[in-house]
Amino acid sequence: MAKQSAAVEGGGSGCIGLFDSGVGGLTVLREVMRQLPRWDTIYLADSANCPYGARPAEEIRRLSEGISRCLIERGARAIVVACNTASAVALRGLRECFPGVPFVGMVPAIKPAAALTKSGAVGVLATPPTLHGRLLGDAVERYAGGVRVLSQACPGLVERIEEGDLDGPATEALVRRCLEPLLGQGVDVIALGCTHYPFVAPLIQRLAGPEVRLLDPSEAVARQVARVLPEQGSGSGRHVFLTSGEPEALARAVRRLLGLAVQPEPVAWRDGRLG
Repeated sequence: MAKQSAAVEGGGSGCIGLFDSGVGGLTVLREVMRQLPRWDTIYLADSANCPYGARPAEEIRRLSEGISRCLIERGARAIVVACNTASAVALRGLRECFPGVPFVGMVPAIKPAAALTKSGAVGVLATPPTLHGRLLGDAVERYAGGVRVLSQACPGLVERIEEGDLDGPATEALVRRCLEPLLGQGVDVIALGCTHYPFVAPLIQRLAGPEVRLLDPSEAVARQVARVLPEQGSGSGRHVFLTSGEPEALARAVRRLLGLAVQPEPVAWRDGRLG
């Protein structure tokens, strides 16, 4: 990625930008809103290209760059890559491309998982790019000494969640298949390595049993956002939602998860740019 200007249009204290391939990043937005209530936010769901997990790495990098440029042009002072797949594939390049903007990415919660396990085995549920990405590998190498880290991909789960099927028979069967290899190896802590997966955390917990602890990194990500922002914020609690997909689908997800009635703005990809 070539370096781009990090100038922010519009002035003022700006806002916090967040993006995901779909609705999963709303779990991160919820924490950002709770911990940083004085900041305005702008959330972009690239639903036209969801899921990212099935796309080539170079395409994910290109999409992430285009989205980041769009958010910066709309006043983002910091950007949360609220997508584990995009974080694993594109985070390093985004920081090089937009050096004046802090980027906060998603990393599976290996450090707390390793500290909490009593069995010595922890699991990670994620998409294949996250499981094979450098961020996860670095976290395992740094924090998981003496602990077995068992990774499990969950193909198709993001699509079930995007469709709003959080606990139906098909979703339950899919989650059960993903959990069986981990539970069979004695894991007692599972890190949710995709921002979509907290939507089905109640289902995962029910199938895994009460003795297994689930970890969602959203709270830690929001704390990191607070650390990298240049000031305390002076917004009015205004939250803007953009989507390259169907606005009403995003509106339903926001209403269900955040309890907000919103009217997302549609944006479209044209020649590598969102407008």
